[in-house]
Amino acid sequence: MRETVTYLEMTAQDQLVPADPVAGLTLDPLDRDSPLVVDLQVRIGAPHGWKCATRTAEEWTAWRARYPDRVFWQLSFDDEPAGLAAYDLHPGPEVEIETFGLVPEFVGRGLGGHALTLTVRRAWELIPAVRRIWLHTSTADHAGALPNYLRRGFRTFRTVERERD
Repeated sequence: MRETVTYLEMTAQDQLVPADPVAGLTLDPLDRDSPLVVDLQVRIGAPHGWKCATRTAEEWTAWRARYPDRVFWQLSFDDEPAGLAAYDLHPGPEVEIETFGLVPEFVGRGLGGHALTLTVRRAWELIPAVRRIWLHTSTADHAGALPNYLRRGFRTFRTVERERD
């Protein structure tokens, strides 16, 4: 199956176009060893065929070792786990939003715009003097992902057509 991968970036904080706030939606630090890291990624990714949805316990252990500096934040709605944001800190200094998403039971409830606003604001605060926030999405992801990124102020800097595993 073919997919289009779109890479997007924001190069200044004032490019963020915030969504309207949603009462009860928060973004809080999540310990990288919390079982919620795996649980949320699997629940977010399963409907879209993400590789994380079928990893074994051994593969998750290897994955954690491969990304020792990745940081995780949990999206919660009224204190219930609703999604996840994971960040990779790169030289430059740049922050990659490696994972962003809501679990299926919170999709379609009007949370995505504010969830992304919280996620992007946090990205700008993770390391001093961040010059660029970037991420990628795919046509295999939720249909609302790319429009949400564009509405929040991200700009496309590259697209790639590829075969999906």
